[in-house]
Amino acid sequence: MPEPTALPDPTESGPEACHPLDDKPPAARTAVLELRVRNHPGTMSHVTGLFARRGFNLDAIVCVPEADGATSRMLLLVAGEPRLEQVERQLAKLYDVLTVRHRPDLAPGFFGRLLPPDVAS
Repeated sequence: MPEPTALPDPTESGPEACHPLDDKPPAARTAVLELRVRNHPGTMSHVTGLFARRGFNLDAIVCVPEADGATSRMLLLVAGEPRLEQVERQLAKLYDVLTVRHRPDLAPGFFGRLLPPDVAS
């Protein structure tokens, strides 16, 4: 009878750490989405509510108003699951969302660099 293979240690940290049920490193399982949205009360609630209703966890959110004040840019760090594509299509249908796009050029560590030094460690 073959010996069972050991699962990775879930307490292990660093880029090599894996979830016991997934053989990809954590960075490969996340995606950064950029949304251009209308800047008015309720927009953040509509966007985050869509994720909540579909059982998605938002790992990080950054929202900054654009120069015109009428629109904002939102960066969302989410799990890179196969059903994310469906959530993107549903985001694009929201009245408050003007554009949706993937940002593969932004690594998940981008969000940590935005924190003050005493919080980031």
